[in-house]
Amino acid sequence: MTQKLIDHVAPVQRAVVIHPDGRSESPRLAEERLEEASGLARALDLDIRGEEIVRVRKVTPATLFGTGKVEELAALMRAAEADVAIIDDALTPVQQRNLEKAWEVKVIDRTGLILEIFGRRARTKEGRLQVELARLDYERSRLVRTWTHLERQRGGTGSTGGPGETQIELDRRLIADRIVRLKAELEEVRRTRGLHRKQRQKVPFPTIALVGYTNAGKSTLFNRLTGSEVLAKDLLFATLDTTQRTIRLPQGRPAIVADTVGFISDLPHELVESFRATLEEVGEADLILHVRDIASPDTDAQAKDVEAVLKQIETPEGKTRRVLEVWNKIDLLDDEAREAVLGQAERLARDGEAVAVSAWTGEGIEPLRQTIASLIDDDPETQLTLAPHQGDALAWLYEHGRVTARDTDELGRTHVTVRLHPGALGRFERLYPDLAG
Repeated sequence: MTQKLIDHVAPVQRAVVIHPDGRSESPRLAEERLEEASGLARALDLDIRGEEIVRVRKVTPATLFGTGKVEELAALMRAAEADVAIIDDALTPVQQRNLEKAWEVKVIDRTGLILEIFGRRARTKEGRLQVELARLDYERSRLVRTWTHLERQRGGTGSTGGPGETQIELDRRLIADRIVRLKAELEEVRRTRGLHRKQRQKVPFPTIALVGYTNAGKSTLFNRLTGSEVLAKDLLFATLDTTQRTIRLPQGRPAIVADTVGFISDLPHELVESFRATLEEVGEADLILHVRDIASPDTDAQAKDVEAVLKQIETPEGKTRRVLEVWNKIDLLDDEAREAVLGQAERLARDGEAVAVSAWTGEGIEPLRQTIASLIDDDPETQLTLAPHQGDALAWLYEHGRVTARDTDELGRTHVTVRLHPGALGRFERLYPDLAG
């Protein structure tokens, strides 16, 4: 007798993606928004069987769409044999439930879709904590009496007993308790990050944070600058967890580069709040590199979405936020567009506002490194004279500062002009009290 094998591979779910046009204040084209939503769905390995842009002139509170459009879309779901409907907008719990009943498929809104992707991609403990907190915050409002078990009552015996606690109340309390615990754990993560920052400030390396719209090429640029091998794929939200590496800028100045989570239009507020510990790295950075996919027809609108998220990130009191735009993917431009972009970037580069690069081919990376060095190198210059036997002191200066000039006289003494953070200069003088000046 032949034993039938059990297939443990989950079947691919068929999906229809719907973009409600007219709901968002974003200047982006509806076609671009629909394409992005489909990209998010593909990131969850969904089989896209249909895509539709639906103009919403007036919101129907119960279903978002009007009755006729709901019926029309129900026919589309049946024709596509869909298992899932992706709505590229935020739905209320009531709208989500009513659409599921009308279409007889699972309905996921934009927030739920992004949360699902984040849940799959988070790798570190911190990332998983942040995603779980965001998901619980999202699910808390969606505890409705959809299933009969939520109406059962617990506790209470006989006619004198109270009604007990309904299942829905118990679920809400359990979620609330879990949220409290997660926030406490994330507060500990935040405290630990703060301690790490204080340690880094004792060795005052400037910090550089990479931000940008998802899939703009941040991780590819990070790898190019640092020589690392962080996952870099043509995929929305390919990386979530913040990665930091030390690099050496021209003339030897060390700096710390952090690759952060990609931004996206209408980024769920639950995620912005939950990723606060991670996004603090952006607020604390000495320089923010805003990586833009300059080859995308939607690049200007994407830039505005990133700037909107940056405004939500606090900058420490007394710290000035400096942003350098990195126009990435110039290798994908045609000759005419490329010439125009390079010309515009060259004009902006003089004021340290933009640099055009291709992180994939390496074009423009060296000018980018030079521009970074000029923007973060605001430490005061110091002239020092080192005796011939103080080679170790010279090596220390190269490691912890930026040597801008060096000369050796006939007596073998080395005259050095170096940019040093005041804290680093103080350590240098303590380490080498016999410094000849």
